[in-house]
Amino acid sequence: MAVHYCSLCRRSSFAGRRHLYSAAHRRRLRDALGRLQDEVAAARAAAAAAAAGDEEGGGAAVLRYDPAEHDRRVWCPCCGRGVRRDGRRGPLALPRAALLQHLAGPEHRRETARFCREQRAEAALRERCVLPADEYERYARALERAVAAHQRQEEARIRQMAADIREAERRQRETVRAALQLQTEPEPRAGPASRGPPAAPQRDTSHDAEQPGPSRTDTGPDLNWMEPSQALTFIGHQDTEGKGNVHTGAKPPWLMEEEEEEEEHGSKQIGPSYEEFLRQKEKQKLKKLPPERVGANFDHTSQTSDGWLPSFGRVWNHGRRWQSRHQFRTESGEKKKKT
Repeated sequence: MAVHYCSLCRRSSFAGRRHLYSAAHRRRLRDALGRLQDEVAAARAAAAAAAAGDEEGGGAAVLRYDPAEHDRRVWCPCCGRGVRRDGRRGPLALPRAALLQHLAGPEHRRETARFCREQRAEAALRERCVLPADEYERYARALERAVAAHQRQEEARIRQMAADIREAERRQRETVRAALQLQTEPEPRAGPASRGPPAAPQRDTSHDAEQPGPSRTDTGPDLNWMEPSQALTFIGHQDTEGKGNVHTGAKPPWLMEEEEEEEEHGSKQIGPSYEEFLRQKEKQKLKKLPPERVGANFDHTSQTSDGWLPSFGRVWNHGRRWQSRHQFRTESGEKKKKT
């Protein structure tokens, strides 16, 4: 019995090649080619719109490249692989350009003919899955013109931005130059012979003169430039009795307290010692053991002699348990003789 494997249905059929005429196979073939035909129809519509727009002065669509949007693929059942939908040229994305190039290529035509022949597809379905060469040529010409026009627009926009930046820098330089000229010009002296316009009324500085604070001859900052409503109030020098403060170069009080404590108590150790850390670590290990275990409450500080031995004897590997007591006594006697 001949066994036929169908790559479209992805199963083996014991009916042989008669499986190609079954209802299930024909339904899967129509679904697969139908999805491809929808993509081909949308691509051909985009190509026709691009060609018509190029004649009217429009052209193909050119967008900014976005990986999440323009890296999608279309499954081609004739070629058995995924094909990129949108093309890319540098930072630009060309919608449906890669799919149109694939549909118009000779490899796709050859694989489509083979697929339709092997799957027993009608000739009408085969023609709907390919793109004529003349349509792709018109679309390619319109695409080249659209890319060139977009590049010219980008160059013009960049030149305009550069001109705006230069104009802003020129205005900034002029503003700075005018401000410097105003600062360097000498103030006109008031006198009886001056015939210029009356000078602006001067601000009353009596309030500023009444404000206590360091004079201009002091080394402190000059606060007379501030507005009367924003002037700072000087409360006088805050001198402590022989100690000073951080403004006069003295040490902060918190450092002085630490130094006094160190002088009184000696070198102060921060944190537990290494021995305390080891004891605490052993306690943490003992907490993980069961509290009702044998020897949990044993007093390790009790003093025992060398002859002490439990009534049940020592640990033994062979023989009876009571013999271990005699063995322990024999070994302890030999050790005493050696010493």
